[in-house]
Amino acid sequence: MDRGTKIYALILGVFTLTLAVVFLYESPKVSDLNEQLSSIHSIKEFPYHFKVIRIDNRTAVMSTPRSTDVPVARVLGILFPQVKGLSTQSSEFQKAQKKLATVQNLARITVINDNKIDKVRWELDRSWLLQHGISI
Repeated sequence: MDRGTKIYALILGVFTLTLAVVFLYESPKVSDLNEQLSSIHSIKEFPYHFKVIRIDNRTAVMSTPRSTDVPVARVLGILFPQVKGLSTQSSEFQKAQKKLATVQNLARITVINDNKIDKVRWELDRSWLLQHGISI
């Protein structure tokens, strides 16, 4: 390799490494909060894994499959296949919806109980939805 190619390869390597660090880095606080979430049986066993994505000041940004952009029946049909196609008024559907709300609230409470977090902001998990055939 000539000198110019070596310099180009070095710059490209440093740039690639920098991008990897920026995109793959997870702060120790985020890791700690996600470990706390995964240590709670009802959150760990739930079909959707709520997680802290990042911390903005004292606000934890958490993932959620729920949104006004996506009908809850579609999300619940993925999380609880037994309610897929049922009426939203059915008792099974209502139980599934309550279970989702309960686990999501437990995840929020777990995170907000940390002394460095004042509130939680939910961010739609578009990747999870796309993996399950729901496009936004």
